[in-house]
Amino acid sequence: MRKASRLFEIIQILRLAKRPVTGADIAGQLEVTVRSVYRDIAALQAMRVPIEGERGIGYILRPGFDLPPLMFSIEEMEAIVLSLALLERTGDAELKQAAKRVTAKIAGAVPPPLRQTLDANALHAWGFAAPSASAIDLALVRRAIRDEEKLELAYRDELGRATERIIRPIALIYYAEAANIVAWCELRQAIRNFRSDRIEDCQPTGLWFKGEGDGLRQIWVNGWQTNASTANA
Repeated sequence: MRKASRLFEIIQILRLAKRPVTGADIAGQLEVTVRSVYRDIAALQAMRVPIEGERGIGYILRPGFDLPPLMFSIEEMEAIVLSLALLERTGDAELKQAAKRVTAKIAGAVPPPLRQTLDANALHAWGFAAPSASAIDLALVRRAIRDEEKLELAYRDELGRATERIIRPIALIYYAEAANIVAWCELRQAIRNFRSDRIEDCQPTGLWFKGEGDGLRQIWVNGWQTNASTANA
C-alpha cells in the first residue's frame, strides 16, 4: 500500500473509531508494520491533522476534523450499495475486502437518512459467484496493470497445451465463471486473452513497459471495432 493511501486509511480508521486505536490495531488492518504506522501518524500530525495519543496507549482524531462531505442522492447511494454487492461475485478476495471497507466509510460519512439505506440491507446481488483463482492473485494483476509491469505466466490453453508467457497486462475483465486478463503477449506478438482458471503460475518480472499501456489498450479497442465492422459487412 502506497504512503498516500495509508495516510488516508489511517484518518478513516480514526474517524470511525469510538475509542482510542493502538498502532498495532491500525497496522493489523492495513497489513503494514507498526513502525510504518508510527511514521505515518507523525507525518499526519506534521500536516496538522489533529491526532492525539501516544505509542502503546492509542490514538484518537480530535472532534472537528473531517474530510470533504460525500453528497449522494438516495438513487446514487443505492447504485453504490448494489455495485459493492456485485463485487462479491468476482472471486477477487482483495476487492471484496475493499468493498467492505468502502461500505464502512460511506456509513460513517453520510447523513443519518442515507445511512438508513445501508442499514436496511434491502438491495442484494444474486447469482453464481466466480470461484477464487487458486494459482493467481488477481490483486497482483491489477497492480501490474497500474504500474505497467510485465508478468510471467505458466499457462495452459483450452486444448491443455502448456506454455510459458511474458505478458504486458492492460485490462482485467470479470466474468461469472472466471476473470480474463487482456495483455500483449510477447510470445505471440499480439493482444491475447488469458483466463485466470487456466493460469498455473503468475509471477512479477521486475521488467516494465512504462508509457505503453494506453497505446496497447487502443490496439485492443481497435480490434473490437474491426471485428464489429466485419460482423456487420
